[in-house]
Order: sequence, then C-alpha cells, then structure tokens
Amino acid sequence: MDLFLFTTDAAWGRDVVAAGAAGLVVDWERRGKLHRQAGEGTQINADTPADLSRVRAATPGRLLCRINGLGPWTAEEVAEAVDRGADELLLPMVRSAEEVDRALDVVAGRIPLGILVETQDAVDRVGELVRRPLARIYVGLNDLRIDRRSTELFRPLVDGTVDDVRAQVPMPFGVGGLTLPGHGFPLAGDLLAAELVRIGARFTFLRRAFTADMAGRDPFVEVPRLLAGLDELRRADAERALELRDAFAAAVAGLPGAQVAQPA
Repeated sequence: MDLFLFTTDAAWGRDVVAAGAAGLVVDWERRGKLHRQAGEGTQINADTPADLSRVRAATPGRLLCRINGLGPWTAEEVAEAVDRGADELLLPMVRSAEEVDRALDVVAGRIPLGILVETQDAVDRVGELVRRPLARIYVGLNDLRIDRRSTELFRPLVDGTVDDVRAQVPMPFGVGGLTLPGHGFPLAGDLLAAELVRIGARFTFLRRAFTADMAGRDPFVEVPRLLAGLDELRRADAERALELRDAFAAAVAGLPGAQVAQPA
C-alpha cells in the first residue's frame, strides 16, 4: 500500500519518503472549504505554489498536488502545478462525469489526474467516473459524511458504500488515512489499517495525526514499522481477517453518535 504524506515541510517530507513512503501531497484546496467544513474540526491547509516548489526540490518521491474543485481558476492552477513540478493532480469534490471531462481537457495529458469521491453524487456515478482515464480514485470520508449530513465518519466502511465503490474501480483506489501502529483516535489505527487491507486499498494518506504521533520519533524506524504491519495484515488467514473485520465494525458501532451498522 502506497503511503502519501500531506506536508509542506520539505526536510520532514524528504525523510518520510526516504524511509519508505511513496510520496507527498501539497494541498491547494481551500475555495469554499471553510464554509463547507465549518465547525467540523477538519484540517484546512494553506499550502502555496512556493511550497510545491520547495517540496519538489527536496525529494524524488511522487509529488501530488490537490487543486481546488473545478472552476474558472482551474486552468491557472493546473499550469502552475505542472510548471512547479507536480507529478500528479488530485481534483476534489467531484459530482459528475462532465466535471471530470472538463478537468481532463484542461490538463490535456500533461500529467495524470486523480479524483476524490467525497460527495453522494460521485458515489452514485462512480461507474461513469471510472470510465475516464484517471490515475487514482480516493474516497474522502470527511466530506462524504458532511455531504450526507451524517455524524458517522466511518459508516461508509461498514454500510457497503466503500465496498461498492471499490468493486467498480480498476485504477489505484484509496480511502481513509493511517497513523502509527498503536495510535489512532477515535478509532484504533490498527483496526483501520486492517480494513484498508481487507478492502484492497492500494494507497492511503498520512495526515496530521501521523505527523503529531511522530513527534520525537525516527521516520526511518516508524515508517518501515508501519509498512511491515500492513504486510502482516495482508498475510493474515481468513479467520483472522474476519475477526479484524468484526472488531472494526464493532468499534465503529461503539463510537459516539453511531447507529447500529452491520458489516457488508
């Protein structure tokens, strides 16, 4: 499973990639995000084009740039990201195949484009979306929860939503985010890791929880340990995998505000 770290700290990102992560993400998405996520306690980054250049200069790892959702600004953002060395773009808040087609037209094959499935519209249309030449598809649980007006962040992983999306996606698929083994809140990171392995995620993100949990730790120790833990989960037999799936579903059902949810 490829790990991508959200960061603009070039030295930190360089070390995490050198320790085994696949690459880094610089995050330009902010248009409408503060209003959309008001009161949600989510992370809203303020990354800049200069950040992208600094991170690009620091590492040969794959560099992704999340741009803003499609709009009049897209052409300028795409050109800037390409000029500053991004290897791939991520388009957030997709709702239709037409949006993706327009974005692909703007990108014009200069670099690959991936999309974030984080609206119910995108979930409903994923069969159309995957027919486009996309580099990857990622299910964004925070925005999907908000779009569904739900209080349950992890419900799509137990109500069949993510399984249904995954079954239709032939390109690299990702969901959720990981931190160090033995950490994670409000859900144990080890259980979430097992769920990502079960569903066949080929990549995921390392975000603020990972960075916080890494304080004072050596990435050349901890990143290989995280990857080794994922390998161990992949080798688990069917009985152990089912135990972990049941434990994950039980943990999700026990979270504050959760309704009873049965595994798919």
